[in-house]
Parts: sequence; structure tokens; C-alpha cells
Amino acid sequence: MFQITCFESDITPPLGHPLCAGWYPPASAIRDPLSALGIILIPDGAQPIVLCALDWSELSNLDYLRWREDLAAAVGTHADRVAVHCIHAHDTPWPDRDAQNLLDECGHPDVIMNGDWSERVRAQTAEAAAEAMKRLQPCTGISTGEAKVDRIASNRRVMGEDGKVRGVRWTKTRDPELRAAPEGLIDPMLKAIGFWNEDKRVACLHYYTVHPTARDGTGEVTPEFVGLARNRRSQEDEGVTHIYFTGCAGNITAGKYNDGVADNRELFTTRIHDAMLGAEAASVRRPLEKMRWEIDLVHLPPREDMNEPDLRAILARNNTNVKTKSKAAIMLAYLLRHEVPIPITCLHINDDLGIVHLPGETFIEYQVHAQESRPDAFIAVAGYGDLGTGYITMECSFEEGGYEPTDAFVSGKSEAIMRTAITRVMQVE
Repeated sequence: MFQITCFESDITPPLGHPLCAGWYPPASAIRDPLSALGIILIPDGAQPIVLCALDWSELSNLDYLRWREDLAAAVGTHADRVAVHCIHAHDTPWPDRDAQNLLDECGHPDVIMNGDWSERVRAQTAEAAAEAMKRLQPCTGISTGEAKVDRIASNRRVMGEDGKVRGVRWTKTRDPELRAAPEGLIDPMLKAIGFWNEDKRVACLHYYTVHPTARDGTGEVTPEFVGLARNRRSQEDEGVTHIYFTGCAGNITAGKYNDGVADNRELFTTRIHDAMLGAEAASVRRPLEKMRWEIDLVHLPPREDMNEPDLRAILARNNTNVKTKSKAAIMLAYLLRHEVPIPITCLHINDDLGIVHLPGETFIEYQVHAQESRPDAFIAVAGYGDLGTGYITMECSFEEGGYEPTDAFVSGKSEAIMRTAITRVMQVE
């Protein structure tokens, strides 16, 4: 017998708390509350599996491990059977206790995190997961479906004839030439995976791949259009837990369709909501017969030009801007912990469904690789796991230029490691 339960916890920051690790202005207003949402699955005769999505920008380094460890302890499983992901809305927190400790040592408090708020919400979320274990119910069936999203995603890297990046489509892009360029490589489909107890749907997981931001740097906390669409589905669908996961969106934004003049948040919310409805309507239900969890622990090498003396020198300066200090601290935190392995996992359900969990701001090419590894199956991919890596680009991306390689904390040699691990965890039993 398979069992399922769901949990939810509020993870909205207090006013004044840093957003996106201090890369954006601190929280000046709570436009929409933020949530941690998760499901707990218990395969027959095996330890629980936890899938959790946070309405945060990022969660990096050992803080990511602490979340997995605390959720694992709460439900009686191992941290390697817990996947935690951020949706990556920008005007939300990005906790990294070890990076903030490095800043504190240099006299730079409250850059990435304020006080112990992050630790308290982590404990509250773990408590919510523990309480959910008292509400276990049978899970007898699954359903899968997908629908095309109307005009949101576009590849951020607009390439020139010389094979170099000639322009970047940011979250909002005003340059008409860049907006007129083709969408480029994207995954236009929103995928829905339902979990059922007989004829009652218990939970629905949604997967789509785009930087989920219409506006940022406002100081107004919000889970943005993907979180708002998810909330709308939850309100409409009483008794069903809806959870949204962002895919490999490191090089995918809404820039082609977001001119930055009007607030397109409501428009994009409606388009995501419509795709959720379409994917659910197209879903096919069948019995749940088996479930298998595969993991590969990888070590992704730091970027070659990262070194501890240079990063510590940046932190020691008093006249360095907040973003530079924050970035240096996170890079140093990764450099100091890079021997701590990063999990790449896949939840196999029956013989025709795989849910892949990847770290970092991973490029869309890794999602395509996962899907092409199992063309016979329905494959959903969640990115934005351990974000100590920053961007995980292609090896050739550093030669091509563009923005992402400047915020990649891992080497281009990571591509081969990532591809091998993805192929390995997706192998059929």
C-alpha cells in the first residue's frame, strides 16, 4: 500500500528583511504571503519521500542541507529522500546562513539574512510536516497531463551570427529588436501530476520552466505569477493541495513578452492558470503500482577563477556595494563546502513517469537532456534545488558570453557531470 499526506507553512519574511540575498531592496510591503508546500509519499515498505517547494528566490549551500535534514527528521526518513526547491520569484528571501556568517565576521550584518527568522520558519515547516504524518491516507492512483503555456517563456540568450551572445532578454525587456527575436530553446509545456485516493484527488504538482518574475526590485514581497496562479487553483479546488515547481529556467525568462512598461503579472497569472486547467483537463489517470527513488551524489567543481584570498579581500572592504559583498560571500561559502555532495534525484512512478530534481539555476538544456533520456515516459523536472552553485551553464557558455557565466559559481566542467548523473538516475530498473 502507498500512502500520502500534504503540509503547508507560512514563510513570509518580516518587513525590512533582505530579499534575494540583498541583491534587491529589502521587504517594504507584503503584497502576497509566501508558503512552503510539500507532499510526503510513503512507498510500500520503504522510507518516506518528501517533495517540497518554497516561495523563495533561492536557498543555498549548507542551509539547503539543513532544510532537507530537518524535514527528514520530522517524517522519519533520510535527507537523501527529501527534495527541496525554490520557485525563484525575485522579491523573496534567499537564505544562506554560512554566507551571512562570513559577512558577520567582516562587520557586514543583515546583508543576506536578519536574525534567526530563517531558522524559525524552517523549524515551523518541519513541525508542519511532522503533523501531516498524522493525516496519512492511501494513495491508489496517479494522473499526468500537459498543456502549452501561451506566450510567457523565451530563451534569455539571444545569439549572434558569430556564435556569441548578442543580447540578453532580462525579466523585462524594452529593446524591440531583442523582443522580436525568436523564442529560442524553451519547454513550452506546463505539466500536471495528480495523486489520488480512489476517486478523490489529494494533490496536484505543476511544473513549468521560466524565471517567474514580471517585476522585481520593488520591495513588495510576492510569489509572483506562478505562485498566484497556484493559489487561484487552490482556492478553486477545495481539499486539493496544489504545488508549483520551476524547471530548468536558468536561461529562460519572460523577456520576449514582458515590455516592462505595463505590469504583466496579472496577464501571466491568467496564462499560467489557464495552462494548469488545461493540463489537468488533459490528464489521464491510472493505478499507482510502484514507486522508486534514485539518487546520484555529485561534486560540481568551483569556477576556476574563484579563490579564497580574493573573495575574503572583497568581504573585508567597507566600500563594496551590497550585491558584490553578498555574491562574494555566497561564492566563498560554496568554495568552502564544495566537497559536500549535491543530490540529483529522480522519483520513478510505475514505468511511465519520472520526476527529476536538479540543483542550481540550471540551463534548459539539462531539462531537455532528462526528457530525451526517457522519450517513452512522462518526465517533469524541478530546478532550483541547492543554489550554492549559482548558474549551471553549458561548458561552451563561458566562450559564448552573456550574463549567466558571470553568476555561475561552478565550472563549465560541471556539464559532463550533470549529464552523466541525470542519465544515471533516470535509468529504467
